[in-house]
Amino acid sequence: MHFLPDDIDEYSDNHTEKEGELLYELDRKTHLNVLQPRMLSGHFQGRLLSLLSHIQQPEKILEIGTYTGYSAICLAEGLREGGKLITIDINYELEDMVKEYIERSGNKGKIEMIVGDAMEIIPGLKETFDMVFIDADKSNYINYYNLVLPMIRPGGLIIADNVLWSGKVTDPHKNKDLDTQVLVEFNKLLQEDDRVQNVLLPVRDGLMVARKK
Repeated sequence: MHFLPDDIDEYSDNHTEKEGELLYELDRKTHLNVLQPRMLSGHFQGRLLSLLSHIQQPEKILEIGTYTGYSAICLAEGLREGGKLITIDINYELEDMVKEYIERSGNKGKIEMIVGDAMEIIPGLKETFDMVFIDADKSNYINYYNLVLPMIRPGGLIIADNVLWSGKVTDPHKNKDLDTQVLVEFNKLLQEDDRVQNVLLPVRDGLMVARKK
């Protein structure tokens, strides 16, 4: 969902670094062949993730929610030499597609895909991360946050997608479902958590960006 007028949204998109041909192809293939293509980060958000990664120059990134691999490839663009991105998704049906595009992007040695339940996998990761991108089941956003915050170095970033949830987080008549209620609580938690510095960006469906102090 876009919250800006269509002409402003299009203007912003046209004045943002272009995605590469492979990412364009992956975007098209996702929209043509995969259910719920709006889950894809897409051009504008993907370039923002790439920019943040380049600024951070991370050695270790954790992504919770791979989908078709678009965001993982964008985030990997900023990895420092020898860096690694771990991406977790429970949907094994997309595994072959994701691995194909990871290999074609030249990131086969940089991106490790793990298929399974992130709530079970994350506690077993013995890593310190520079960046974490959360874009999975909304009902577990607070659980994911509490799991990963101790695993992030001071100065590291947590980025969470869909935190505006099509505007439902601001409408008391539309926030009765579990996902919306959790996102309202998640946004409130980060706003009040003095362990992080946070800003909610109204990009696409809302990106929460938090820096661990």
